[in-house]
Amino acid sequence: MIIGIDDTDSRNGMCTTYLCAVLLDELKAYGSIIGLPLLMRLNPTIPYKTRGNASVAINIDTDQPQKVIDHVISSIGSMAEMVSENTNPGVAFVPDNDVERTKQALCEFFRSAVTDVLTIDDAKELACELDIPHKCFKNGRGLIGALAACGAMLDCDWDHTYEYIAYREQNVWGTLRSVDNTSLHKADIETYPSTWDTVDCANDLIVCVPRSPDPVLFGIRGKSVDDVTRAAGLIESEPIERSVVYRTNQGTDMHLIPATNISDIKEMHSYIIEGTVSKTPETIQGGHVILSIRDSKGDEIDCAAYEPTKNFRALVRKLIENDKIVVYGSVSENTLNIEKIQIRSLAAKSESQNPVCPSCGKRMKSAGVGQGYRCKKCKTTANSAVSIELNRELEVGLYEVPPSARRHLAKPLVRFDLQEWGLFPSR
Repeated sequence: MIIGIDDTDSRNGMCTTYLCAVLLDELKAYGSIIGLPLLMRLNPTIPYKTRGNASVAINIDTDQPQKVIDHVISSIGSMAEMVSENTNPGVAFVPDNDVERTKQALCEFFRSAVTDVLTIDDAKELACELDIPHKCFKNGRGLIGALAACGAMLDCDWDHTYEYIAYREQNVWGTLRSVDNTSLHKADIETYPSTWDTVDCANDLIVCVPRSPDPVLFGIRGKSVDDVTRAAGLIESEPIERSVVYRTNQGTDMHLIPATNISDIKEMHSYIIEGTVSKTPETIQGGHVILSIRDSKGDEIDCAAYEPTKNFRALVRKLIENDKIVVYGSVSENTLNIEKIQIRSLAAKSESQNPVCPSCGKRMKSAGVGQGYRCKKCKTTANSAVSIELNRELEVGLYEVPPSARRHLAKPLVRFDLQEWGLFPSR
């Protein structure tokens, strides 16, 4: 049986992955857990999300399906943050004997939940159409993620990474976390690039330790179970209640949709779109940097490097009109939130300078308005200034926001074939 769960947390506490971690232990009383649990990130632009818009799935081999269903529903009822207005859990159960009948529809639903905007009615109608046992708490919005997670468990054809999540003992939830920063840097140094987003070296920030009052102590992301487990073993911290390694779609760019034209772009979706810089980047109040790109049809869209992207903004400020770029990111309020930029070609940039005296090699001075230039020493003259091409201090290549600003789904450069792009990630 596949079990999908979503929306049990709130901004004030709990975590759906923690509920999953508890169930992984408790459900062993009814059977055997098959493979790793899934941690699936869904469309990051959805306004109803609590924190990371994640759902989970467990696959269990059991001959006591009703006891499993009853236990899971009871656990959600007792552990979820029901007092929060925005917490609306949902759970779905896909029996093994029903997998072939439901697989295609659930897989399509999963992919749509990552890239598109689905409604509660969409989820309820699908569950009823496929006769999938499910339970909705309150308005049941979590059923969307629950069904999507089930679809992910049935769909083997998606890129994946892993995350090791360590959980705090319950008596310290909501208090300041105790994780040794030196050990975090050591873990990063010894396992990067097989792990990533542990620390943000350029901005001297810890990334893998959350600041919200939930049960997570830290999370290590990487390319294999061994890599994340090894890194986690190097970290010194307060006591850990339990830990789980999840297979996940984090760091895959699964949310991005290739778009040919800006007119194809819709709100609350994420895209890869090519264009020409049509307006020199401008820094606005709050430190956000805004630039505009134009497609081949002449349509334009604003793209933003917001303040949390820190040093990435300096790169964006170096772009000028007529640079050819590809932007990756999500659209909200008609603005694309930049996650990565591929610079394809750079426009020439020049400035006007006084001409050089051919005799002494020094810059000539203006002889007056409309009178050209003259070298006072050599008495040589020139009719006009000269145009000098400037070094752009920028190279063609693929660039990303720092780890501290990276979305869960955004694919880091360490996962690209960087030789194809002609650059290597900086630390």
